Amino acid sequence: MPTNLEPYWMPFTANRQFKANPRLLTGAKDMHYTTADGRQILDGTAGLWCVNAGHSRPKIVEAIQKQVAHLDYAPPFQMGHPGAFELAEKLVHMMPGGHFDHVFYGNSGSEAVESALKIAIAYHRVRGEGSRVRLIGRERGYHGVGFGGISVGGIGANRKFFGSLLPGVDHLPHTHNLEQNAFTRGQPQWGTHLADELERIINLHDASTIAAVIVEPVAGSTGVLIPPVGYLERLRAICDQYNILLIFDEVITGFGRLGASFAIEYFGVIPDMITVAKGITNGTVPMGAVLTRKGIYDAFMERVPENSIELFHGYTYSGHPLACAAALATLEVYQEEELFKRANELAGYWQEAIHSLNGLPHVIDIRNLGLVAGIELAPRSGQPGTRGMECLQRCYETGLLIRTTGDIIALSPPLMIQKDQIDQLVEILGGVLKEVV
Repeated sequence: MPTNLEPYWMPFTANRQFKANPRLLTGAKDMHYTTADGRQILDGTAGLWCVNAGHSRPKIVEAIQKQVAHLDYAPPFQMGHPGAFELAEKLVHMMPGGHFDHVFYGNSGSEAVESALKIAIAYHRVRGEGSRVRLIGRERGYHGVGFGGISVGGIGANRKFFGSLLPGVDHLPHTHNLEQNAFTRGQPQWGTHLADELERIINLHDASTIAAVIVEPVAGSTGVLIPPVGYLERLRAICDQYNILLIFDEVITGFGRLGASFAIEYFGVIPDMITVAKGITNGTVPMGAVLTRKGIYDAFMERVPENSIELFHGYTYSGHPLACAAALATLEVYQEEELFKRANELAGYWQEAIHSLNGLPHVIDIRNLGLVAGIELAPRSGQPGTRGMECLQRCYETGLLIRTTGDIIALSPPLMIQKDQIDQLVEILGGVLKEVV
């Protein structure tokens, strides 16, 4: 065990608070973590939205071990290895309707978003519309921590330290409204009209200057914000009308989280690009990817001279052999165990269990979709976020891992969760909520 915690500057963490009372995880298997003091912690967050198939699954572990012994690294520039092509083919075939035909690899959701934004701008340029450089995100959106991602993202705390960010970026309003939608089960009915704000932004800047709109189908990191009925469909229609690319950030919703392969299958709305990460390798090896709709790749191939690099973008670890091996094994586990179907079948039980917390102290909203839920707590006067952080600490001490965003508790368990484990999760969390003042 480490004797000195100080040298590590922890990400998105209250470092001083953590180091005064550390929460160290030393092992993981299936639905549980093991703590440094030997306790079992039920994983209510799939790690960080990523361990969809459960922890330390033998098939995935073995695939990574075999790969590192056989081919540890292959350069992705002007070279390739079989796993990257095999995985791309499988990912394309997973997409509903055959709408997507190419995959571009990165190493995280942040890099997937940066790649998608650059592809969008470059796509318009190779087609002779180089004026289309503006990007539109959404308030309370999270698209990673690159300068492009935080520019289109809409979380104030993530943006305020880092200067002016990218120019030419605008934001849609978020859809969260407690007065209209508190304690909604599934998609809320109110708020579809908020998509029409895209038309106002287009009229302000002129469509000929706008490259892409990027949104999360379900906003996860800001507290599980569910799209109103018809909202995503309206965004798609407006983007079609003005020839603007629509990007769905499915880093969280991808790979079964909603009880379907991806949110595009769940909602029946097809964007022009999808960014994925997290569940693609079950969190074992860092990986991200962009899936592009038919015609985007072709635009580069047709308009850039042959024998020239078509897109000057990529990463040293794009399509890393270990990541590809992990992803291929992960996709097999999802298929063999029918985990997406399982999540869909559990969604109703999950919904009823989570909404049973309605009426507990300080709970001002509960919202859910698939196997994800947000429980919003009233903030303490003058101390926003402290009630949520106390819940996180007490749940950890009682045997449950949750995630908090300010005073919002976010839950997203591995898809292998059992009904009795859902009951246990709700029992522990309910007990904590009754105790927190």
